[in-house]
Amino acid sequence: MDRKVNEVKRRNTFQRQVILNILKTTDTHPTADWIYERAKRYIPHISLGTVYRNLKILKEEGEILEITDGKLTRFDGRTDKHYHFKCIECGNIYDIEAEDIDINENIKAKGFTPLVFELFISGICKNCKSGKDR
Repeated sequence: MDRKVNEVKRRNTFQRQVILNILKTTDTHPTADWIYERAKRYIPHISLGTVYRNLKILKEEGEILEITDGKLTRFDGRTDKHYHFKCIECGNIYDIEAEDIDINENIKAKGFTPLVFELFISGICKNCKSGKDR
C-alpha cells in the first residue's frame, strides 16, 4: 500500500513556523517554557498548549529533536547526526559533532548494522571546569 495514502498532510501554520524558527536560531536546547516565552514576542496570545502541540508535530515530522535527560525535556532544531553533552554543574547541553565520536566503525566491526545513534554524555563543561580551576 502506498504510504502517502495514510499520511495526514498538516498545513504549516504561522505558530508552527515561529516555533521552528526559534529552535533553528538557537543552540541552547531550550525547554517548551523557554520557547513559549520567545514565541509570545511574535504571537502575544499564543498558549503554552499550542507550543506543546506544535513541538509534538514538529518532532513527529522530523523537523526537530526531543532530548530528555531524566529531569527536563528540551528541544533541538538540529536534526543532523550529532550527539549531546550535558554539564552536571550548570545544566547546559552542548552539541558534540558526530566525527568527534566515531563509534560507528567499531560497532560495524563487531557485525552490527547501526541505524540510529542516541548518545548522551554527562560531565563538566569547560566553562564550569575553568571556574573551578581558578
